Amino acid sequence: MSNKKKILSGIYSYTVLMIVIAGVILINIISSFVYKRFDMTEDQRFSLAPSTINFLEKADNFKSRLNIKIYLEGNLPAELSRFRNAIEDKLIEFKQHAGDRIEYQFINPSPENATEEENRELHDILWDKGRGILPMDVVYMKDGSQSKIRLWPGALIEYGGSTVNTVQLLPGSRSGQPMHLNDLSRTIHNAINNLEYMLVSSLRRATQEVKPRIGFLQGHGELTFAETQRVRALLTPYYAVNDVTLNDSIHALERFDGLVIARPRKKFSDKDLYLIDQFLMNGGRLMCFIDKLFLPEDTLDAYGKTNTVRYDLGIDNLLFDYGLKINDNYVIDARCVPKRVPMADKAMLPWFFHVVATPTSHPIARNVEPVDLKYTSEVQFVNQNESVALTPILTSSTNATVTGLAPLVSLGMPLNYGKNPELVPDPDNENNKKCIAGLAEGMFTSHFKNRLVEEFANNPDIGMKKESVKEGKVFVIGNGRMLANQYDSMPEKMGDGFMYRPKAFNDLIYDEELAQMGMQHMFGNQEFMQNLADYMMGDNSVLDIRSRQIEQHEIDNEKVKESANYYRILNLNLPLLLILILGIGLHYIRKRKFAH
Repeated sequence: MSNKKKILSGIYSYTVLMIVIAGVILINIISSFVYKRFDMTEDQRFSLAPSTINFLEKADNFKSRLNIKIYLEGNLPAELSRFRNAIEDKLIEFKQHAGDRIEYQFINPSPENATEEENRELHDILWDKGRGILPMDVVYMKDGSQSKIRLWPGALIEYGGSTVNTVQLLPGSRSGQPMHLNDLSRTIHNAINNLEYMLVSSLRRATQEVKPRIGFLQGHGELTFAETQRVRALLTPYYAVNDVTLNDSIHALERFDGLVIARPRKKFSDKDLYLIDQFLMNGGRLMCFIDKLFLPEDTLDAYGKTNTVRYDLGIDNLLFDYGLKINDNYVIDARCVPKRVPMADKAMLPWFFHVVATPTSHPIARNVEPVDLKYTSEVQFVNQNESVALTPILTSSTNATVTGLAPLVSLGMPLNYGKNPELVPDPDNENNKKCIAGLAEGMFTSHFKNRLVEEFANNPDIGMKKESVKEGKVFVIGNGRMLANQYDSMPEKMGDGFMYRPKAFNDLIYDEELAQMGMQHMFGNQEFMQNLADYMMGDNSVLDIRSRQIEQHEIDNEKVKESANYYRILNLNLPLLLILILGIGLHYIRKRKFAH
Protein backbone atom coordinates (compact mmCIF):
# COMPACT_ATOMS: atom_id res chain seq x y z
CA MET A 1 0.00 0.00 0.00
CA SER A 2 1.42 3.40 -1.01
CA ASN A 3 2.07 6.17 1.48
CA LYS A 4 -0.67 8.28 -0.11
CA LYS A 5 -3.27 5.54 0.41
CA LYS A 6 -2.12 5.04 3.99
CA ILE A 7 -2.50 8.76 4.69
CA LEU A 8 -5.97 8.88 3.12
CA SER A 9 -7.01 5.75 5.03
CA GLY A 10 -5.77 7.28 8.28
CA ILE A 11 -7.57 10.57 7.60
CA TYR A 12 -10.77 8.65 6.83
CA SER A 13 -10.51 6.57 10.02
CA TYR A 14 -9.85 9.60 12.22
CA THR A 15 -12.68 11.53 10.52
CA VAL A 16 -15.13 8.71 11.21
CA LEU A 17 -13.89 8.49 14.80
CA MET A 18 -14.31 12.25 15.32
CA ILE A 19 -17.83 12.15 13.82
CA VAL A 20 -18.78 9.29 16.15
CA ILE A 21 -17.35 11.15 19.19
CA ALA A 22 -19.08 14.38 18.18
CA GLY A 23 -22.34 12.50 17.67
CA VAL A 24 -22.13 10.90 21.12
CA ILE A 25 -21.38 14.28 22.74
CA LEU A 26 -24.24 15.93 20.85
CA ILE A 27 -26.69 13.19 21.86
CA ASN A 28 -25.67 13.58 25.52
CA ILE A 29 -26.08 17.35 25.35
CA ILE A 30 -29.54 17.03 23.81
CA SER A 31 -30.60 14.32 26.27
CA SER A 32 -29.62 16.55 29.19
CA PHE A 33 -32.27 19.06 28.06
CA VAL A 34 -34.88 16.68 26.66
CA TYR A 35 -36.51 13.96 28.80
CA LYS A 36 -38.41 11.28 26.94
CA ARG A 37 -39.55 7.80 27.89
CA PHE A 38 -41.42 5.21 25.86
CA ASP A 39 -43.94 3.09 27.76
CA MET A 40 -44.05 -0.34 26.10
CA THR A 41 -46.27 -1.96 28.77
CA GLU A 42 -49.70 -3.20 27.72
CA ASP A 43 -51.54 -1.38 30.53
CA GLN A 44 -49.44 1.83 30.17
CA ARG A 45 -48.57 1.70 33.86
CA PHE A 46 -45.61 4.07 33.45
CA SER A 47 -47.51 6.77 31.56
CA LEU A 48 -49.37 9.68 33.12
CA ALA A 49 -53.14 9.47 33.02
CA PRO A 50 -54.90 11.99 30.71
CA SER A 51 -56.53 13.69 33.72
CA THR A 52 -53.09 14.17 35.32
CA ILE A 53 -51.77 15.81 32.17
CA ASN A 54 -54.84 18.08 31.94
CA PHE A 55 -54.43 19.08 35.60
CA LEU A 56 -50.73 19.87 35.23
CA GLU A 57 -51.05 21.78 31.96
CA LYS A 58 -53.88 24.03 33.13
CA ALA A 59 -52.20 27.18 34.38
CA ASP A 60 -55.31 28.28 36.33
CA ASN A 61 -54.75 25.37 38.73
CA PHE A 62 -51.53 26.99 39.97
CA LYS A 63 -51.96 30.57 41.14
CA SER A 64 -48.41 30.56 42.48
CA ARG A 65 -45.38 28.30 42.29
CA LEU A 66 -45.61 24.98 44.09
CA ASN A 67 -42.54 23.49 45.76
CA ILE A 68 -42.25 19.83 46.80
CA LYS A 69 -39.62 18.89 49.41
CA ILE A 70 -38.98 15.14 49.49
CA TYR A 71 -37.10 13.93 52.57
CA LEU A 72 -35.71 10.76 51.03
CA GLU A 73 -32.04 11.40 50.33
CA GLY A 74 -28.69 10.27 51.66
CA ASN A 75 -26.99 6.88 51.94
CA LEU A 76 -29.96 4.62 51.20
CA PRO A 77 -30.09 0.86 50.61
CA ALA A 78 -30.58 -0.16 46.97
CA GLU A 79 -34.31 -0.91 47.31
CA LEU A 80 -35.03 2.51 48.80
CA SER A 81 -32.78 4.23 46.25
CA ARG A 82 -34.93 2.64 43.54
CA PHE A 83 -38.03 4.14 45.16
CA ARG A 84 -36.34 7.52 45.47
CA ASN A 85 -35.42 7.43 41.76
CA ALA A 86 -38.99 6.43 40.83
CA ILE A 87 -40.26 9.54 42.62
CA GLU A 88 -37.81 11.75 40.73
CA ASP A 89 -38.76 10.14 37.39
CA LYS A 90 -42.43 10.88 38.10
CA LEU A 91 -41.71 14.48 39.10
CA ILE A 92 -39.63 15.02 35.95
CA GLU A 93 -42.66 13.92 33.95
CA PHE A 94 -44.81 16.31 35.96
CA LYS A 95 -42.49 19.19 35.12
CA GLN A 96 -42.67 18.35 31.42
CA HIS A 97 -46.32 19.37 31.52
CA ALA A 98 -46.38 21.91 34.38
CA GLY A 99 -43.09 23.66 33.57
CA ASP A 100 -41.75 25.96 36.28
CA ARG A 101 -45.10 26.01 38.07
CA ILE A 102 -43.77 22.98 39.99
CA GLU A 103 -40.35 22.74 41.60
CA TYR A 104 -38.98 19.91 43.72
CA GLN A 105 -35.93 19.08 45.78
CA PHE A 106 -34.67 16.01 47.62
CA ILE A 107 -33.42 16.71 51.14
CA ASN A 108 -31.40 14.53 53.48
CA PRO A 109 -33.29 14.68 56.82
CA SER A 110 -30.14 13.67 58.74
CA PRO A 111 -27.14 15.29 57.02
CA GLU A 112 -23.72 14.29 58.36
CA ASN A 113 -22.54 17.90 58.73
CA ALA A 114 -25.52 18.85 60.96
CA THR A 115 -25.45 18.70 64.73
CA GLU A 116 -27.69 16.35 66.68
CA GLU A 117 -29.75 19.30 67.88
CA GLU A 118 -30.28 20.58 64.31
CA ASN A 119 -31.41 17.14 63.18
CA ARG A 120 -33.81 16.91 66.12
CA GLU A 121 -35.33 20.30 65.30
CA LEU A 122 -35.89 19.27 61.67
CA HIS A 123 -37.41 15.95 62.73
CA ASP A 124 -39.79 17.74 65.10
CA ILE A 125 -40.94 19.92 62.20
CA LEU A 126 -41.47 16.88 59.97
CA TRP A 127 -43.25 14.94 62.73
CA ASP A 128 -45.49 17.90 63.67
CA LYS A 129 -46.91 16.07 66.70
CA GLY A 130 -48.10 13.17 64.56
CA ARG A 131 -49.80 15.35 61.93
CA GLY A 132 -46.85 15.43 59.53
CA ILE A 133 -44.58 12.74 58.08
CA LEU A 134 -44.46 9.48 60.00
CA PRO A 135 -40.94 8.03 60.34
CA MET A 136 -39.96 4.54 59.22
CA ASP A 137 -37.26 2.56 61.02
CA VAL A 138 -35.61 -0.02 58.76
CA VAL A 139 -33.10 -2.73 59.72
CA TYR A 140 -30.91 -4.45 57.11
CA MET A 141 -27.66 -6.41 56.82
CA LYS A 142 -24.53 -4.52 55.82
CA ASP A 143 -20.98 -5.93 55.81
CA GLY A 144 -22.11 -8.95 57.81
CA SER A 145 -23.74 -6.95 60.62
CA GLN A 146 -27.21 -5.56 61.20
CA SER A 147 -27.66 -1.85 60.52
CA LYS A 148 -30.57 0.43 61.29
CA ILE A 149 -31.70 3.57 59.53
CA ARG A 150 -34.50 6.03 60.28
CA LEU A 151 -36.27 7.35 57.21
CA TRP A 152 -38.78 10.16 56.76
CA PRO A 153 -40.50 8.75 53.63
CA GLY A 154 -42.68 11.69 52.79
CA ALA A 155 -42.82 15.19 51.35
CA LEU A 156 -43.93 18.66 52.34
CA ILE A 157 -45.76 20.75 49.76
CA GLU A 158 -45.29 24.52 49.89
CA TYR A 159 -47.78 26.72 48.07
CA GLY A 160 -48.37 30.43 48.33
CA GLY A 161 -45.40 30.88 50.65
CA SER A 162 -46.38 28.33 53.31
CA THR A 163 -46.50 24.58 53.88
CA VAL A 164 -50.02 23.46 53.03
CA ASN A 165 -49.90 19.70 52.74
CA THR A 166 -48.01 16.55 53.75
CA VAL A 167 -47.57 13.44 51.60
CA GLN A 168 -46.79 10.08 53.22
CA LEU A 169 -45.07 8.10 50.44
CA LEU A 170 -44.32 4.97 52.49
CA PRO A 171 -46.08 3.86 55.69
CA GLY A 172 -44.53 4.75 59.01
CA SER A 173 -43.39 2.00 61.39
CA ARG A 174 -44.70 1.44 64.89
CA SER A 175 -42.58 2.64 67.75
CA GLY A 176 -40.09 -0.04 68.76
CA GLN A 177 -41.04 -2.26 65.82
CA PRO A 178 -38.66 -1.53 62.93
CA MET A 179 -39.36 -2.96 59.49
CA HIS A 180 -36.99 -5.43 57.84
CA LEU A 181 -35.70 -4.36 54.44
CA ASN A 182 -36.42 -7.79 52.95
CA ASP A 183 -40.11 -7.39 53.84
CA LEU A 184 -40.40 -3.99 52.17
CA SER A 185 -40.23 -5.09 48.53
CA ARG A 186 -44.02 -5.48 48.10
CA THR A 187 -44.69 -2.24 50.01
CA ILE A 188 -42.27 -0.35 47.77
CA HIS A 189 -43.73 -1.98 44.64
CA ASN A 190 -47.26 -0.89 45.61
CA ALA A 191 -46.04 2.59 46.51
CA ILE A 192 -44.40 2.99 43.09
CA ASN A 193 -47.65 1.93 41.41
CA ASN A 194 -49.59 4.47 43.52
CA LEU A 195 -47.10 7.31 43.16
CA GLU A 196 -49.08 9.22 40.56
CA TYR A 197 -52.26 9.10 42.62
CA MET A 198 -50.54 10.09 45.86
CA LEU A 199 -48.75 13.03 44.26
CA VAL A 200 -51.63 14.33 42.13
CA SER A 201 -54.19 14.10 44.93
CA SER A 202 -51.81 15.98 47.23
CA LEU A 203 -51.21 18.68 44.62
CA ARG A 204 -54.95 18.98 44.12
CA ARG A 205 -55.49 19.44 47.86
CA ALA A 206 -52.72 22.02 48.06
CA THR A 207 -53.98 24.15 45.16
CA GLN A 208 -57.73 23.78 45.66
CA GLU A 209 -59.30 27.18 46.35
CA VAL A 210 -63.01 26.33 46.47
CA LYS A 211 -64.17 22.97 47.77
CA PRO A 212 -67.46 21.44 46.57
CA ARG A 213 -69.95 21.20 49.45
CA ILE A 214 -71.39 17.91 50.71
CA GLY A 215 -74.16 17.82 53.31
CA PHE A 216 -74.92 14.93 55.67
CA LEU A 217 -78.69 14.99 56.13
CA GLN A 218 -80.01 14.97 59.71
CA GLY A 219 -83.50 14.91 61.22
CA HIS A 220 -84.70 11.42 60.20
CA GLY A 221 -82.67 9.23 62.55
CA GLU A 222 -79.60 9.26 60.28
CA LEU A 223 -76.12 8.32 61.47
CA THR A 224 -74.75 11.03 63.72
CA PHE A 225 -71.58 13.08 63.41
CA ALA A 226 -69.79 10.73 65.83
CA GLU A 227 -70.83 7.66 63.82
CA THR A 228 -69.57 9.07 60.50
CA GLN A 229 -66.34 10.76 61.59
CA ARG A 230 -64.13 8.35 59.69
CA VAL A 231 -65.98 8.87 56.39
CA ARG A 232 -66.02 12.62 56.93
CA ALA A 233 -62.26 12.57 57.53
CA LEU A 234 -61.85 10.90 54.11
CA LEU A 235 -63.88 13.58 52.36
CA THR A 236 -62.78 16.70 54.25
CA PRO A 237 -59.43 17.20 52.41
CA TYR A 238 -61.34 17.59 49.11
CA TYR A 239 -64.84 18.72 50.10
CA ALA A 240 -66.51 21.05 52.58
CA VAL A 241 -68.54 18.64 54.73
CA ASN A 242 -71.36 19.83 57.03
CA ASP A 243 -74.55 18.56 58.61
CA VAL A 244 -77.82 19.86 57.17
CA THR A 245 -81.33 19.79 58.62
CA LEU A 246 -84.17 20.73 56.29
CA ASN A 247 -86.67 22.22 58.78
CA ASP A 248 -89.16 22.85 55.93
CA SER A 249 -86.83 25.54 54.57
CA ILE A 250 -87.01 25.79 50.79
CA HIS A 251 -83.45 27.16 50.71
CA ALA A 252 -81.91 24.54 53.04
CA LEU A 253 -80.01 22.68 50.28
CA GLU A 254 -79.12 25.60 48.01
CA ARG A 255 -75.54 25.88 49.26
CA PHE A 256 -74.77 22.16 48.82
CA ASP A 257 -73.54 20.31 45.73
CA GLY A 258 -73.95 16.80 47.16
CA LEU A 259 -76.24 15.25 49.77
CA VAL A 260 -75.55 12.08 51.79
CA ILE A 261 -78.52 10.27 53.35
CA ALA A 262 -76.87 7.82 55.76
CA ARG A 263 -79.12 5.14 57.28
CA PRO A 264 -82.32 7.07 58.07
CA ARG A 265 -84.70 5.34 60.52
CA LYS A 266 -87.61 7.79 60.65
CA LYS A 267 -90.18 8.64 58.00
CA PHE A 268 -89.56 11.57 55.65
CA SER A 269 -92.30 14.17 55.42
CA ASP A 270 -93.66 15.17 52.02
CA LYS A 271 -92.08 18.61 52.47
CA ASP A 272 -88.64 17.07 53.02
CA LEU A 273 -89.06 14.78 50.02
CA TYR A 274 -90.01 17.79 47.90
CA LEU A 275 -86.83 19.63 48.93
CA ILE A 276 -84.69 16.59 48.11
CA ASP A 277 -86.47 16.19 44.77
CA GLN A 278 -85.87 19.81 43.79
CA PHE A 279 -82.24 19.54 44.90
CA LEU A 280 -81.83 16.77 42.31
CA MET A 281 -83.74 18.72 39.62
CA ASN A 282 -81.19 21.52 40.05
CA GLY A 283 -78.29 19.17 39.31
CA GLY A 284 -77.63 17.90 42.82
CA ARG A 285 -75.79 14.68 43.64
CA LEU A 286 -77.75 12.34 45.89
CA MET A 287 -76.02 9.48 47.76
CA CYS A 288 -78.41 7.18 49.64
CA PHE A 289 -77.21 4.51 52.10
CA ILE A 290 -80.42 2.90 53.27
CA ASP A 291 -81.30 -0.04 55.52
CA LYS A 292 -84.77 -1.26 54.60
CA LEU A 293 -84.94 -3.74 57.50
CA PHE A 294 -84.27 -3.56 61.23
CA LEU A 295 -82.47 -6.63 62.62
CA PRO A 296 -81.75 -6.86 66.39
CA GLU A 297 -78.35 -8.58 66.42
CA ASP A 298 -78.31 -9.03 70.20
CA THR A 299 -81.51 -11.09 69.92
CA LEU A 300 -79.99 -13.13 67.09
CA ASP A 301 -76.89 -13.92 69.14
CA ALA A 302 -78.91 -14.72 72.27
CA TYR A 303 -81.60 -16.94 70.75
CA GLY A 304 -80.10 -18.03 67.43
CA LYS A 305 -82.86 -16.45 65.36
CA THR A 306 -84.83 -13.24 65.08
CA ASN A 307 -87.46 -11.53 62.97
CA THR A 308 -86.73 -8.48 60.88
CA VAL A 309 -88.97 -5.41 60.75
CA ARG A 310 -89.48 -3.02 57.83
CA TYR A 311 -88.53 0.64 58.17
CA ASP A 312 -91.32 2.92 56.92
CA LEU A 313 -89.17 5.69 55.46
CA GLY A 314 -91.39 7.14 52.74
CA ILE A 315 -88.41 7.77 50.45
CA ASP A 316 -88.99 4.59 48.41
CA ASN A 317 -91.46 6.13 45.96
CA LEU A 318 -89.12 9.03 45.33
CA LEU A 319 -86.23 6.74 44.40
CA PHE A 320 -88.58 4.51 42.40
CA ASP A 321 -89.43 7.43 40.11
CA TYR A 322 -85.69 7.96 39.55
CA GLY A 323 -85.35 4.32 38.38
CA LEU A 324 -84.09 2.65 41.57
CA LYS A 325 -85.88 0.33 43.97
CA ILE A 326 -84.60 -1.17 47.23
CA ASN A 327 -86.35 -4.42 48.12
CA ASP A 328 -87.37 -5.38 51.66
CA ASN A 329 -85.14 -8.46 51.61
CA TYR A 330 -81.57 -9.55 52.23
CA VAL A 331 -79.01 -10.75 49.71
CA ILE A 332 -77.38 -14.00 50.85
CA ASP A 333 -74.09 -14.96 49.24
CA ALA A 334 -71.71 -17.92 49.55
CA ARG A 335 -68.90 -15.40 49.17
CA CYS A 336 -69.23 -14.06 52.68
CA VAL A 337 -67.55 -13.30 55.99
CA PRO A 338 -67.60 -16.07 58.64
CA LYS A 339 -69.43 -15.48 61.91
CA ARG A 340 -68.48 -16.74 65.33
CA VAL A 341 -71.41 -18.58 66.91
CA PRO A 342 -71.85 -17.51 70.55
CA MET A 343 -73.41 -20.82 71.67
CA ALA A 344 -70.39 -22.92 70.65
CA ASP A 345 -66.79 -22.24 71.67
CA LYS A 346 -64.67 -20.98 68.72
CA ALA A 347 -67.20 -22.30 66.21
CA MET A 348 -67.58 -20.31 63.00
CA LEU A 349 -70.25 -20.36 60.33
CA PRO A 350 -70.18 -19.03 56.77
CA TRP A 351 -72.51 -16.11 57.45
CA PHE A 352 -74.32 -15.66 54.13
CA PHE A 353 -75.86 -12.39 55.33
CA HIS A 354 -72.42 -10.75 55.65
CA VAL A 355 -71.75 -10.26 51.94
CA VAL A 356 -68.37 -9.57 50.37
CA ALA A 357 -69.63 -7.54 47.41
CA THR A 358 -68.08 -7.89 43.96
CA PRO A 359 -66.96 -4.61 42.32
CA THR A 360 -67.97 -4.00 38.71
CA SER A 361 -65.91 -2.36 35.95
CA HIS A 362 -67.45 1.06 36.65
CA PRO A 363 -64.82 3.70 37.66
CA ILE A 364 -66.31 3.91 41.16
CA ALA A 365 -65.60 0.24 41.86
CA ARG A 366 -62.92 -0.76 39.35
CA ASN A 367 -59.67 -2.02 40.86
CA VAL A 368 -61.13 -1.79 44.38
CA GLU A 369 -60.86 -4.57 46.96
CA PRO A 370 -64.15 -6.42 47.67
CA VAL A 371 -66.57 -4.29 49.70
CA ASP A 372 -67.75 -5.45 53.13
CA LEU A 373 -71.56 -5.26 53.48
CA LYS A 374 -73.42 -6.71 56.45
CA TYR A 375 -77.16 -7.30 56.03
CA THR A 376 -77.62 -5.68 52.65
CA SER A 377 -80.75 -5.50 50.49
CA GLU A 378 -81.18 -5.99 46.75
CA VAL A 379 -81.39 -2.97 44.44
CA GLN A 380 -83.46 -3.26 41.28
CA PHE A 381 -83.66 -0.98 38.24
CA VAL A 382 -86.99 0.39 37.09
CA ASN A 383 -86.26 1.91 33.69
CA GLN A 384 -89.01 4.45 33.16
CA ASN A 385 -87.05 7.36 31.67
CA GLU A 386 -84.90 7.06 28.53
CA SER A 387 -82.88 10.13 29.52
CA VAL A 388 -81.63 8.39 32.69
CA ALA A 389 -78.80 5.83 32.54
CA LEU A 390 -78.92 3.02 35.11
CA THR A 391 -75.69 1.21 36.04
CA PRO A 392 -74.88 -1.51 38.62
CA ILE A 393 -71.91 -0.59 40.82
CA LEU A 394 -71.69 -3.52 43.26
CA THR A 395 -73.09 -7.02 42.86
CA SER A 396 -73.09 -10.33 44.67
CA SER A 397 -71.18 -13.35 43.40
CA THR A 398 -72.81 -15.86 41.04
CA ASN A 399 -73.49 -18.18 44.00
CA ALA A 400 -76.08 -15.89 45.61
CA THR A 401 -79.80 -15.40 46.00
CA VAL A 402 -82.24 -13.30 48.07
CA THR A 403 -84.48 -14.03 51.03
CA GLY A 404 -88.19 -13.42 51.16
CA LEU A 405 -89.57 -10.07 52.27
CA ALA A 406 -88.84 -9.15 55.91
CA PRO A 407 -87.29 -12.58 56.57
CA LEU A 408 -86.66 -14.57 59.71
CA VAL A 409 -82.88 -14.71 60.19
CA SER A 410 -81.47 -17.87 61.79
CA LEU A 411 -77.96 -18.92 62.73
CA GLY A 412 -78.89 -22.44 61.74
CA MET A 413 -79.38 -21.53 58.09
CA PRO A 414 -75.73 -22.17 56.96
CA LEU A 415 -75.86 -25.66 58.49
CA ASN A 416 -78.37 -26.72 55.84
CA TYR A 417 -75.87 -26.22 53.00
CA GLY A 418 -72.82 -28.24 54.08
CA LYS A 419 -69.16 -27.46 53.50
CA ASN A 420 -69.48 -26.35 49.86
CA PRO A 421 -72.74 -24.41 49.83
CA GLU A 422 -74.63 -23.93 46.59
CA LEU A 423 -77.31 -21.34 47.16
CA VAL A 424 -78.61 -21.61 43.58
CA PRO A 425 -78.87 -24.54 41.14
CA ASP A 426 -76.18 -23.19 38.77
CA PRO A 427 -73.67 -21.34 41.00
CA ASP A 428 -71.41 -20.26 38.10
CA ASN A 429 -74.13 -18.59 36.04
CA GLU A 430 -73.54 -14.83 35.68
CA ASN A 431 -77.29 -14.24 35.71
CA ASN A 432 -77.37 -15.18 39.39
CA LYS A 433 -75.61 -11.97 40.41
CA LYS A 434 -77.76 -9.64 42.48
CA CYS A 435 -77.34 -5.88 42.29
CA ILE A 436 -76.46 -4.38 45.68
CA ALA A 437 -75.63 -0.81 44.66
CA GLY A 438 -76.83 1.11 41.61
CA LEU A 439 -76.39 4.48 39.95
CA ALA A 440 -78.87 6.62 38.02
CA GLU A 441 -77.58 9.65 36.12
CA GLY A 442 -79.05 11.98 33.55
CA MET A 443 -82.05 14.30 33.23
CA PHE A 444 -84.78 13.32 35.69
CA THR A 445 -88.50 14.00 35.91
CA SER A 446 -89.69 15.40 39.23
CA HIS A 447 -91.45 12.97 41.54
CA PHE A 448 -93.93 15.77 42.27
CA LYS A 449 -94.64 16.71 38.66
CA ASN A 450 -98.25 15.44 38.70
CA ARG A 451 -98.69 15.28 42.47
CA LEU A 452 -99.08 18.96 43.28
CA VAL A 453 -101.96 21.24 42.49
CA GLU A 454 -101.26 23.50 39.52
CA GLU A 455 -101.68 26.63 41.63
CA PHE A 456 -98.74 25.63 43.81
CA ALA A 457 -96.61 24.06 41.07
CA ASN A 458 -96.86 27.14 38.83
CA ASN A 459 -96.26 29.69 41.58
CA PRO A 460 -93.13 31.65 40.53
CA ASP A 461 -92.24 32.29 44.18
CA ILE A 462 -91.92 28.53 44.72
CA GLY A 463 -89.83 28.02 41.58
CA MET A 464 -90.68 24.35 41.19
CA LYS A 465 -88.68 22.44 38.55
CA LYS A 466 -90.77 19.73 36.85
CA GLU A 467 -87.75 18.46 34.92
CA SER A 468 -84.01 18.50 35.56
CA VAL A 469 -82.38 21.77 34.54
CA LYS A 470 -78.93 20.20 35.01
CA GLU A 471 -77.72 16.61 34.87
CA GLY A 472 -78.13 14.93 38.25
CA LYS A 473 -76.84 11.72 39.81
CA VAL A 474 -78.44 9.34 42.30
CA PHE A 475 -76.48 6.57 44.00
CA VAL A 476 -78.40 3.99 46.04
CA ILE A 477 -77.12 1.07 48.10
CA GLY A 478 -79.27 -1.21 50.22
CA ASN A 479 -76.96 -0.87 53.22
CA GLY A 480 -76.72 2.05 55.65
CA ARG A 481 -74.50 0.61 58.34
CA MET A 482 -71.45 0.51 56.01
CA LEU A 483 -70.75 4.18 56.81
CA ALA A 484 -70.88 3.75 60.59
CA ASN A 485 -67.70 3.71 62.67
CA GLN A 486 -67.23 2.76 66.31
CA TYR A 487 -66.19 5.67 68.48
CA ASP A 488 -65.08 6.70 71.95
CA SER A 489 -66.60 9.58 73.89
CA MET A 490 -65.04 11.75 76.56
CA PRO A 491 -66.31 14.76 78.52
CA GLU A 492 -65.22 18.14 77.22
CA LYS A 493 -62.86 20.09 79.44
CA MET A 494 -65.11 23.12 79.22
CA GLY A 495 -68.88 22.69 79.22
CA ASP A 496 -71.27 19.80 79.68
CA GLY A 497 -70.88 18.18 76.25
CA PHE A 498 -68.81 15.29 75.00
CA MET A 499 -66.01 14.92 72.48
CA TYR A 500 -66.03 11.98 70.07
CA ARG A 501 -63.31 10.22 68.12
CA PRO A 502 -63.31 7.03 66.05
CA LYS A 503 -61.62 4.03 67.60
CA ALA A 504 -58.15 3.25 66.31
CA PHE A 505 -59.54 0.19 64.52
CA ASN A 506 -60.42 1.28 60.96
CA ASP A 507 -63.93 -0.05 60.28
CA LEU A 508 -63.68 0.84 56.58
CA ILE A 509 -60.77 -1.53 55.93
CA TYR A 510 -60.99 -4.27 58.55
CA ASP A 511 -63.65 -6.29 60.34
CA GLU A 512 -63.03 -6.35 64.07
CA GLU A 513 -64.41 -9.86 64.58
CA LEU A 514 -62.17 -11.28 61.84
CA ALA A 515 -59.18 -9.46 63.32
CA GLN A 516 -59.88 -10.95 66.75
CA MET A 517 -59.91 -14.40 65.15
CA GLY A 518 -56.54 -13.67 63.50
CA MET A 519 -57.88 -13.93 59.96
CA GLN A 520 -55.95 -11.96 57.32
CA HIS A 521 -58.29 -9.71 55.35
CA MET A 522 -58.69 -6.28 53.82
CA PHE A 523 -61.82 -4.63 52.43
CA GLY A 524 -62.18 -1.84 49.91
CA ASN A 525 -64.87 0.26 51.64
CA GLN A 526 -62.55 3.21 52.20
CA GLU A 527 -61.33 3.46 48.62
CA PHE A 528 -64.86 2.81 47.37
CA MET A 529 -66.14 5.82 49.32
CA GLN A 530 -63.35 8.03 47.96
CA ASN A 531 -64.12 6.95 44.41
CA LEU A 532 -67.85 7.41 44.93
CA ALA A 533 -67.48 10.98 46.18
CA ASP A 534 -65.12 11.88 43.33
CA TYR A 535 -67.43 10.44 40.69
CA MET A 536 -70.65 11.84 42.12
CA MET A 537 -69.20 15.31 42.58
CA GLY A 538 -67.90 15.29 39.01
CA ASP A 539 -64.21 15.68 39.87
CA ASN A 540 -62.50 12.85 38.02
CA SER A 541 -58.99 14.32 38.15
CA VAL A 542 -57.73 11.43 40.31
CA LEU A 543 -60.50 8.88 39.81
CA ASP A 544 -59.09 7.33 36.64
CA ILE A 545 -55.65 7.09 38.27
CA ARG A 546 -56.93 5.31 41.36
CA SER A 547 -59.15 2.98 39.36
CA ARG A 548 -56.57 2.21 36.69
CA GLN A 549 -56.32 -1.52 36.13
CA ILE A 550 -52.69 -2.60 36.58
CA GLU A 551 -52.29 -6.30 36.07
CA GLN A 552 -49.95 -8.08 38.46
CA HIS A 553 -48.63 -11.08 36.54
CA GLU A 554 -47.77 -13.83 39.00
CA ILE A 555 -44.65 -15.93 38.50
CA ASP A 556 -45.28 -19.52 37.43
CA ASN A 557 -43.14 -21.31 40.03
CA GLU A 558 -43.42 -24.68 38.25
CA LYS A 559 -42.17 -23.17 35.02
CA VAL A 560 -39.33 -21.49 36.88
CA LYS A 561 -38.23 -24.83 38.33
CA GLU A 562 -38.40 -26.56 34.95
CA SER A 563 -36.48 -23.87 33.05
CA ALA A 564 -34.05 -22.67 35.73
CA ASN A 565 -31.04 -24.69 34.56
CA TYR A 566 -31.63 -23.78 30.91
CA TYR A 567 -31.52 -20.04 31.65
CA ARG A 568 -28.54 -20.38 33.99
CA ILE A 569 -26.53 -22.11 31.25
CA LEU A 570 -27.72 -19.63 28.64
CA ASN A 571 -26.80 -16.58 30.75
CA LEU A 572 -23.38 -18.06 31.57
CA ASN A 573 -22.35 -19.34 28.13
CA LEU A 574 -23.98 -16.91 25.67
CA PRO A 575 -21.73 -13.93 26.55
CA LEU A 576 -18.64 -16.16 26.31
CA LEU A 577 -19.82 -17.53 22.96
CA LEU A 578 -20.39 -14.03 21.58
CA ILE A 579 -16.92 -12.91 22.70
CA LEU A 580 -15.40 -16.02 21.08
CA ILE A 581 -17.24 -15.43 17.78
CA LEU A 582 -16.28 -11.75 17.80
CA GLY A 583 -12.61 -12.62 18.46
CA ILE A 584 -12.48 -15.20 15.66
CA GLY A 585 -14.22 -12.82 13.29
CA LEU A 586 -11.83 -9.95 14.01
CA HIS A 587 -8.88 -12.26 13.67
CA TYR A 588 -10.16 -13.46 10.28
CA ILE A 589 -10.80 -9.89 9.05
CA ARG A 590 -7.37 -8.73 10.21
CA LYS A 591 -5.69 -11.71 8.53
CA ARG A 592 -7.39 -11.00 5.18
CA LYS A 593 -6.70 -7.28 5.40
CA PHE A 594 -2.96 -7.68 5.87
CA ALA A 595 -2.52 -10.83 3.76
CA HIS A 596 -0.97 -8.89 0.87
